[in-house]
Amino acid sequence: MTVIDLESYEDALATYDPVMGLEVHVELGTRTKMFCGCSTELKQDANSQTCPVCLGLPGALPVVNEIGVESAIKIGLALNCEIAEWCRFARKNYFYPDMPKNFQTSQYDEPIAFDGYLDVQLEDGEIFRVQIERAHMEEDTGKSTHVGGATGRIHGASHSLLDYNRAGIPLIEIVTKPIEGAGARAPEVAKAYVAELRELIKALGVSEARMEMGQMRCDVNLSLRPNGTETFGTRSETKNVNSLRSVERAARFEIQRHAAVLNSGGTIVQETRHFHEEDGSTTAGRIKDNAEDYRYFPEPDLVPVAPSRDWVEELRKGLPELPRLRRKRLKEEWGVNEHDMQSILNAGAVDLIVATTDAGAPSDQARKWWMGELARNANETGRSLDELPVTPAQVARVAELVAAGDLNDKLARQVLDGVLAGEGDPDTVVEKRGLKVVSDEGALGTAVDEAIAANAAIADKIRGGKVAAAGALVGAVMKATRGQADAARVRELILEKLGVEG
Repeated sequence: MTVIDLESYEDALATYDPVMGLEVHVELGTRTKMFCGCSTELKQDANSQTCPVCLGLPGALPVVNEIGVESAIKIGLALNCEIAEWCRFARKNYFYPDMPKNFQTSQYDEPIAFDGYLDVQLEDGEIFRVQIERAHMEEDTGKSTHVGGATGRIHGASHSLLDYNRAGIPLIEIVTKPIEGAGARAPEVAKAYVAELRELIKALGVSEARMEMGQMRCDVNLSLRPNGTETFGTRSETKNVNSLRSVERAARFEIQRHAAVLNSGGTIVQETRHFHEEDGSTTAGRIKDNAEDYRYFPEPDLVPVAPSRDWVEELRKGLPELPRLRRKRLKEEWGVNEHDMQSILNAGAVDLIVATTDAGAPSDQARKWWMGELARNANETGRSLDELPVTPAQVARVAELVAAGDLNDKLARQVLDGVLAGEGDPDTVVEKRGLKVVSDEGALGTAVDEAIAANAAIADKIRGGKVAAAGALVGAVMKATRGQADAARVRELILEKLGVEG
């Protein structure tokens, strides 16, 4: 890979002001494609979910997916957009092997939603408003697999395979207006925007928005202009960035690269760029010296879309509580500070904690287990929290067993380990592993007597008034009971038997 010179980030921002534009494609979770009845189910045999419409065969006529239109309106409303009273589809003409029709059915100058905004919260609590230019409907392309090369890209490949199962899956493209005024925080703003947009999309229920699966991907447009000036610089477009961390890294890298080129007397080439996850760099893709002429014209085979105002208002009334407002409410209900709430959000634990409290656990216990033991396991196994083989109901049951005195924290961790290992639900794991807290007073009394007898010197210290020394005897009893005793009760019994006030 070619080594690219970079300016230091601090020096770049001392001289230049970054301007961004973010284009996010969201793959809708409809059962069928945007213009035909083919299934959108994932991981099926290549080219098994195609028909004359999505393959663009002569004479095939498309029909608009109503749920796709409804999803687009919901997204537009949640983004505070105006919803068009009348709009239509257009043909975006270009040739590429994974475009079987040689055009993409999209929207051009008449999007279904336009002129909106999304407020995003940065890590220190600051709210930054991102203006939305448009959200429009279109269809996805097929998938090309380049075989025989070292990089998986077309350059150097011996041949390519084409799978049209994805061709025609509904997409919503959300385009921001130029994002100005973020300064050194531009990469953070980009990440926060995509994160907030992802949460919003998930809350609406129109897509799972899993970036690692390509259900949501971002193109990062970036340019620099000298501080104090108004004219935009030449932009680069880093394509198909598919994680929040990568969006931030791509923006940061491009700021440093642009600054290095400009400071050396060079000029920025308007081009697409490829992002590389392994080192956070970008490399040149396709030059775009001039605006591409896609020869847009209205799609003659589809009637215009004219959502009634009654339908739009009905959808508006049905919108769920939006993520930022929900987080604010939960933060107050849970009594956590901004830092802790951000940690919960970053861990992807908000919905899991809510579901655990809905299953009966106190919110502090739900947070404790998801952000403690379970977060540790997720980190060690390289999974996200929602990928762990444990349900909120099971976590709530563990919390219930602790509250009832049947488990202590140490035993509860072992129970969760068993659930994660596939040994069954919490009660089954407790039974199989014999993990229940020893609550039989006779058994505890015997264990305490044995600990006192084996540690006479410590017992004498306690009798002499050094009550803190009781911790050593508690430890001995806990060891003897394999951690299954109630430590607080054990301490009480020790002091009672030694005739000492607690």
